[in-house]
Amino acid sequence: MKHKLASVQYKVPVTFFKENDIFVAYSAVLDLSTSGKTFEQAQSRFEEAAEIFFEETIEHGTLDEVLSNLGWTKVRQQWMPPVEVAHSSQLVSIPQIA
Repeated sequence: MKHKLASVQYKVPVTFFKENDIFVAYSAVLDLSTSGKTFEQAQSRFEEAAEIFFEETIEHGTLDEVLSNLGWTKVRQQWMPPVEVAHSSQLVSIPQIA
């Protein structure tokens, strides 16, 4: 029987954007994305995907390694996500193929 673990809640930055008729949710601090037919569905699916992400990394004993590789730091035995310092649109040049 699985035991229910105590949980800690974090606010993580999630970017939502639209690709044609699909809404995409992406969080760089978890390197996790999902999509939905509506904005609300993308939000709901992201919550579910994040829950599964943590359940699976805990079950496989890789939580510390994965979070560390994603830039999280441990402060007083508790993981802290990287701090987002800016969110902007950046101009990039794409070479044209002749």
